[in-house]
This record gives sequence, C-alpha cells and structure tokens, in this order.
Amino acid sequence: MTRAMRSDARRNYERLLEEAKRAFLERGVDASLEEIARRAGVGIGTLYRHFPTREALLETLLRERFADRAAAAEELLDHPSPLDALKDWSKAMVEATVSYRGLTGTVADAMNDPSSDLHAACHAMRSAVARLVDRARAAGELRGDVTVTEVLLMVHSAAWASERAPDGGPSLDRLLDLVFTGLRAR
Repeated sequence: MTRAMRSDARRNYERLLEEAKRAFLERGVDASLEEIARRAGVGIGTLYRHFPTREALLETLLRERFADRAAAAEELLDHPSPLDALKDWSKAMVEATVSYRGLTGTVADAMNDPSSDLHAACHAMRSAVARLVDRARAAGELRGDVTVTEVLLMVHSAAWASERAPDGGPSLDRLLDLVFTGLRAR
C-alpha cells in the first residue's frame, strides 16, 4: 500500500514536473537536473527522492503522452486505409517525440533495456502499434515482411532526421511519403 504524499511533497513533485517539462522543451532531454530542481525551488536531493533517475522523471512526463499514442493507434484500427492509418500514427508519433530534443535516442535505448524506467511504457505503445502493422499487412497494403520493430525504427529515424534537418530540408510529410512508398505492398 502506498502512502499519500504530504501536501508540501505533492507541491514539490508538481513543480518538479512543471520545470522538467519546460526544461526538456527548451533544452532537450539532457537538460540539467540541478537546474530543474533550482527552478522548482527545491534541492537536488528532493528531485532524486521523487525521481531516482533521469529516465524516471522522463517516464512520468511521457506516460500520458505514450498512453495517448497507444489510444490513437487503437482508434486508427477503424481507419478505411490500414496503411494510411499507420502513416498517420507514425507522423503523430514523430511530432510527439521531437518536442523533447534527444528523446529519440532515449526511447530507442529504452525499448531494448528492460531495466529502463521507460521500457514498460514503450512496450505498451509497441503492442498497440503492432495491431496497426498486422492490419495493414493483412489488408495487403503493407509489405508482408515488414515488422513492428522496423516500423518503430523508421519512426525513430524520421524523428531523428526531423530534429536535424537543415532549414529548407525535407519536411516530415515528405520523409514519411518516401518511407511509406517503400513499405507499400506491390
């Protein structure tokens, strides 16, 4: 049984989350934890009591976002075109991922590390996407040899490329059009 947080501890927790979100949006996932604690008006020890690792802090911030992406995958199962549904989900996932610069690598690493605080959230989302991939393959719209892992790697690759594209470089829509043309069953 978990104890309820004292009101001051709850306020500290909420301020830490607010400042972490702001810092990750401004400076990416490698933002200084000491700076986050300072901006929240607490010591670094308080941050670590609530979030023992950077990934634990990220997992708390991303839990809702990943749950939303998993729910979106479920909703897209009713889309008339299974491949377009997968493409729509991929685009939204890339857009969600690039909001925190550097998150792409962190999530990719967490997918392969069961000890990561992000691992369970990543795999819940992966299961939801698997149904989109299976549906697109079954409809004959997606190449039969394409795996969920490959789709997720493509999403991470598109996010990475979007973060680093030079001004005037290809848009996310263009990148996904190129990728999905290659994924389409012939």
